[in-house]
Amino acid sequence: MPIVVRLDVELAKRKMSVSEFAERVGITPANVAVLKNGRAKAIRFSTLDAMCRVLGCQPGDLLEWVDE
Repeated sequence: MPIVVRLDVELAKRKMSVSEFAERVGITPANVAVLKNGRAKAIRFSTLDAMCRVLGCQPGDLLEWVDE
């Protein structure tokens, strides 16, 4: 898939655990794993908004388009 999720990079920068992130965003740790591993097929804007608020970043910091 040409969209790469860079969530692991942003979590590492902030030294934030998956469980802490999941709790603060309001999603399950399993769903965080799906996002981190690139298995997600879609993401709600409300979830993306919450992720950006928790991490203090822009959507472009979390998502990158890569030409196949």
